[in-house]
Amino acid sequence: MRLLERMRKEWFMIGIVLAIAGAKLEPSIGVNGGPLKPEITVSYIAVATIFFNSGLSLKTEELTSALVHIKLHLFIQIFTLAFFPATIWLFLQLLSITPINEWLLKGLQTVGCMPPPVSSAVILTKAVGGNEAAAIFNSAFGSFLGIVITPLLLLLFLGSSSSVPFTSVFSQLFMTVVVPLIIGQIVRRYVKDWLERKKPPLGAASSSVLLLIIYTTFCDTFSNPSIDLDTVSLVLVLFIIFSVQLSFMLLTFLFSTRNNSGFTPADTVAIIFCSTHKSLTLGIPMLKIVFAGHEHLSLISVPLLIYHPVQILLGSVLVPTIKSWMVSRQKILSSSEHHVVLSYRE
Repeated sequence: MRLLERMRKEWFMIGIVLAIAGAKLEPSIGVNGGPLKPEITVSYIAVATIFFNSGLSLKTEELTSALVHIKLHLFIQIFTLAFFPATIWLFLQLLSITPINEWLLKGLQTVGCMPPPVSSAVILTKAVGGNEAAAIFNSAFGSFLGIVITPLLLLLFLGSSSSVPFTSVFSQLFMTVVVPLIIGQIVRRYVKDWLERKKPPLGAASSSVLLLIIYTTFCDTFSNPSIDLDTVSLVLVLFIIFSVQLSFMLLTFLFSTRNNSGFTPADTVAIIFCSTHKSLTLGIPMLKIVFAGHEHLSLISVPLLIYHPVQILLGSVLVPTIKSWMVSRQKILSSSEHHVVLSYRE
């Protein structure tokens, strides 16, 4: 199962490259008003499909056992949806004086505003042997919170497309995100056993639809000759994303392993991945809504498109190291508890 998941992610990365290359070769197909009619098929049908699938996939019935660890959940959600975007905003005030493309910098801010992903943080937490229940809870709960909080953060830090008023943004979010998600959850209640038994490729379906969104977004870019992306800015943004990801992983590790933090080593693993990972599946459709009609939408999307594979690659590389730390830390704690018990008996 894990091999299939890894293969799906690898094919998805290839799909992103092919979607962007296809948009470069023939942008007229996917532009607004073109044969694909993305103003309808993407803005409404594709986005709604992704969130309906998310509603079907979210195992909210399994989350009750994780509810009790409120301190852990608060830490992850506050770090993800408050500390992360605020820190990125402060960092970007320094980067604004550099020659890096301003729309790529705005894209870095959108990364900070995104909720945690539904799958990657859970898969990596499970691979290490961390608190999987906490990872599942915070990925699902963060996705629900993100539906409301992420658009608010985007509007707070970046503002909306001037052609789309605030009320229109939220009415479209409600109809294409909230309603399909709720319908998906309702349908799940009746077909849960069938979903568990047959395991339909909901993730693959969402990924395919997401590639369509990415393709049409870049069609708009390549059909606009005034937009120019320099290679130096792109390389610098890639380096910044690696640095941000590593720095935040280290920061969450230091915070969650302090004395009297109250977190177990398994909790720390869930915290590292859930607090620093960002959702591409939820993020790209939200950007498409909030910045509808914006000529630089694709440039704003680029950092999120980079952050997604970086978090999977970096997480996968660090799994053996984090697992080794967790096992040794658990042994130390177990040994300490054993000595305390012996001392008490004596």
